[in-house]
Amino acid sequence: MSLTTFLQQCLTGISLGGAYALIAIGYTLVYGILRLINFAHGDIFMMAGYFMIFAMASLPWFIAIPVTLIVTILLGVTIERVAYRPLRSAPRMSVMISAIGVSYLLQNLATYLFTALPKGYPEIPFLKKIFRIGGLSASFVTFLTPVLTLVLVYLLIALINHTKIGMAMRAVSKDYETASLMGIKINKTITFTFAVGSLLAGIGSILYFTDRMTVFPFSGALPGLKCFVAAVFGGIGSIPGAVIGGFILGLGETALVAMGQSTFSDAFTFILLIVMLLIRPTGLFGEKTTDKV
Repeated sequence: MSLTTFLQQCLTGISLGGAYALIAIGYTLVYGILRLINFAHGDIFMMAGYFMIFAMASLPWFIAIPVTLIVTILLGVTIERVAYRPLRSAPRMSVMISAIGVSYLLQNLATYLFTALPKGYPEIPFLKKIFRIGGLSASFVTFLTPVLTLVLVYLLIALINHTKIGMAMRAVSKDYETASLMGIKINKTITFTFAVGSLLAGIGSILYFTDRMTVFPFSGALPGLKCFVAAVFGGIGSIPGAVIGGFILGLGETALVAMGQSTFSDAFTFILLIVMLLIRPTGLFGEKTTDKV
């Protein structure tokens, strides 16, 4: 393999990893605060793809993108309010079953509304423009994805560490009941967390589908599972861990495809999960939790 081909594959892997990282952050944020695996998160990502298709049908791209992100945020917040908030004091298993139910509901709703046939994703002109750097050539979205991912992660960490709502998020993640007694508005904080997670899923959706060009009702299921694995690999609850997990998955998958082993590219994700759970169950950056007596 020539150096140019190797660098081209690395660039593709980093770009895919950036999209995975943005979606994985949504899993890790919600788990960090609610100790809930939001299994519907991959389907919110899929619905964002459909929102973009319909927005671009009647609006220019620079209006369609914000409209898509706003509708995706509203979907995420609505799911939290309708499916998760009434179960706030219920056993954790009930909330998990509700999350799985919402996932299947979104998949079937998309099948009913949009049919199971793949729909073509609209072309956003500036994202598809081809750039050449030396022997490397790729669309602008391939270069943009990892850079935008790192910028968004930096802004998110700054928000969590240096703002009032970020302090509330950290307090709720540490001790739900005590935060409530201290006057923190729990519902507002959790709604904000879902809004941020859905926004990142919407951005990840635009970056992901721009390169893959089709959306269908189950197109969020496998990427959603992979991003969950990325979050677990990095240490679920850790934002830097989710980002590193996303990049490792993207690079690993691309490397297998480059070696002609594309059949095993999906299996690689789950083998990685099993190995990580055997070696370090808390993930790369996960903290060991101790049960209070």
